[in-house]
This record gives sequence, structure tokens and C-alpha cells, in this order.
Amino acid sequence: MPPMQSHDVMRAYRAKKDEARIPVNAKYHILGFISSGTYGRVYKAQAKDANGNIVVTGPSAGVYAIKKFKPDKEGEVITYTGISQSACREIALNREMRHENVIVLREVMLEDKSIFMVFEYAEHDFLQIIHHHSQTLHQAILLPVLKSFMYQLLNGLLYLHNSHILHRDLKPANILVTAARPMPATSTGGVVPITEGGVVKIGDLGLARLCRSPLQPLFSGDKVVVTIWYRAPELLLGARHYTKAIDCWAVGCIFAELLALRPIFKGEEAKLDAKKNVPFQRDQLTKIFDVLGTPTEQQWPGLSSMPEYKNFLMCERQENKFSQWYRQRSRSPDSGFNLICQLFEYDPARRLDARGALSHHWFQDAPIPTANAFAHLPEGVSYPLRRVTQDEAPLTNAPPALTAGHGADSRPGSSSYLINRMTSAAGPVPGHQPVRKKSRME
Repeated sequence: MPPMQSHDVMRAYRAKKDEARIPVNAKYHILGFISSGTYGRVYKAQAKDANGNIVVTGPSAGVYAIKKFKPDKEGEVITYTGISQSACREIALNREMRHENVIVLREVMLEDKSIFMVFEYAEHDFLQIIHHHSQTLHQAILLPVLKSFMYQLLNGLLYLHNSHILHRDLKPANILVTAARPMPATSTGGVVPITEGGVVKIGDLGLARLCRSPLQPLFSGDKVVVTIWYRAPELLLGARHYTKAIDCWAVGCIFAELLALRPIFKGEEAKLDAKKNVPFQRDQLTKIFDVLGTPTEQQWPGLSSMPEYKNFLMCERQENKFSQWYRQRSRSPDSGFNLICQLFEYDPARRLDARGALSHHWFQDAPIPTANAFAHLPEGVSYPLRRVTQDEAPLTNAPPALTAGHGADSRPGSSSYLINRMTSAAGPVPGHQPVRKKSRME
């Protein structure tokens, strides 16, 4: 077939596929806008049937989060270069995930050369809950709720690690929690059952990476992984090979933040230089050393061979004050202190993994963690629902039919097929956490 004729056939095929594709606004009723970031925008939505009516029965009924990726730009010019490798990786990982403590991707849609990811919806996240306790209630999170949060988080992390996946961006804003709400109505009528809620869901696999027998150092191509306050010391010291232990350090940071209602290691991030080189994160390491003390070669074999060891030697030596920090902020028994200490082990090889943490005796002591983390909240006490607004840009550039709704992450797409399934994260409370800079493996 002559090249010109072949091109015409392909163009006709694409046009036919475009006509057959169901637009996002035809399939979902947008309830409102939730958040935006470097990745794109997030919307809250309900499913619609072929007649445009809200679906109230069956597997499609319910509320969803639609995550719209921003298109690539060169200056002010939007360029459509297909689906990036990093977006493909993110989609592929989310499609394979099936676990009660990992957010579920329902489908991925392509429209106007933009990617839309449709996730199950979660009304809360750890950051929102921490903020509610610190700014509104002015009291600590109840121990049974805290233990349930931590157990479910570790349970989801164990699933990811058993699947050879590093999350690489665990932080309170990316840990979602479902709310109690009515189940979809049934044709038999009667009392509508209520879902218990209180289920922790790990969200945002935007920086996740397969770690099974990597062909190159995991550091290669990654200028930044893990938001600075949750970054493990081996990353701060320039490690080029790192393991699942970086996620376990982040879990320790989240545990401490749930206890204290504020980040434990709140350092200032040094920016990339003009050549995009990763700077030495002195301030963040200092914040860690101020609490945990300065590590020694005996505590951390191989410390002296770390790329940033010379810079490390210039840091002022500190004593371990973590026991004092913990007792001032926690009513949890000593077993909780033992657990968090093992998650904060400097040596990645000795750091407690997700499986070991789940079997720790802190979880076996009363109160026992529950599948519904909110089960022990006093009667009438609940957490505020996620804020949704109506004054933002529409979801698509199609004729204005609906406005906007839950969590997004960035990247474009082109062409015209339906993919299928993915996961999200909630927008941060202003002023609480630094903006994550996503540096993807291309």
C-alpha cells in the first residue's frame, strides 16, 4: 500500500475510534473540584448511565475521583507527544493492584489528548485528619484509631513490597481513608446497608517503581524521590542503590506525625542547582540528627562509603533524644516506642520491614487494630468530609455540560483508545507539607 494511502487509512481508523469513544462528561457527573498540583487536577464524580442519569444500583454506582493529567508544555505551547513512559508505568502498576488497603483504579480514559484516571473515592486522608486534630480538636488521635491506621497502612505496604513495588512517596497526604456511607441501593428495596468506612488506602503510585532485579541503579534518572520530610537518611546521603527500607522509614515518619500531629523532621529542602545536580540536604539531615542522634559506623556499617560522607562529617554531632521526644508526645505503651525505633533504624539492612512491623507485639496488645479504624470514635464524633468547590475550570474542553471533582497527577496523551484502571491522592492542607517535585524515571 502506498505510504499516502496507508496514512489516510490510519487517519480514518482514528476518526472512527474517536466517534465511538464515550466522553468523560457523558460517563460521569462531576460533583466538584477537589485539588490541583504539578500533575494536573482532581475532581469528584458520580457515574452516569447511557441516558445521562446518575447510576444508583449495580457495580458502577457510587462516587469516584477523576484525575486529569496536564498536557506537556514547551514554554506556553502545549505539545502532544503521546503517553509518556512514566505515565505508562504508573497506569500499568495501578491496573495490577488489587488489595483492600491500596486505592482501586476503575478505568483510564483518553479524551482531547489528555489522560483521565478514575479511582474509587476516599473522603479523608491522614493529613486532613492530623490537621483536624491539631487545629480543631486540639487533642491527640485515640490509640485504637492510631493502631488501626498504622496496621492497615503497613498491610497495604506489605502487599506493594510483596509485589516488588517501591512506593517512594509515602506521606500523610497520600494515605487515604474511606468514610461510612450508604451502599448502592438494591432492586429488592428495604433498609439500605451502610459501609463501615475507616479503611486505609495507599494512594498515588506516581513515583512507584518495580524493584525486582533492577537492571540499573534505582537512583539513575531520579533527581528526587520521596518528599523531603519523609526521605530516608540513605537517600539524603546520596545512595545510588536503595531498597524497600526507604518506604519503611517514611512509615516511621508518618507514625511519628500521627502521634505528635506535626512532622517530626521538618527540614528546609535545598534546591537543584543550574545543572540539575542534587544538593546535599544538610538541613533535613540536621533535623533527623537533632532527634535520633548522629549515626556512627558501628550503627550503620558502610556509612563512610556513602557519596555524601564528606559533607556528613561537617554536621555537628548530636546525642539521641528520641526517647524524650516520644514520651512528651505519646500515651502509647513502650511497645509503640520499640516499633517506631526499629522503623527509624539508620542502617537500611537492619530497618524493620513491613512484615516484621505487622507482627510486632504493639499490634497484639490491647486495643487491637480493627478493620474499621473509626470504630472506636466516640458516638457522634466524625471527621469533616473533603472540601469540594464549584468555581474551577471544567473537566474537559468539550461543550460545557458539567463542572468539576478528586486527586490528579501530571502527564499528557494522544490517540484514541480506552486503557483501564488506576489510583489517587488527596490535596494537601495549605502550609502543612512541601510541594512534591516529581522526577520520573524516563
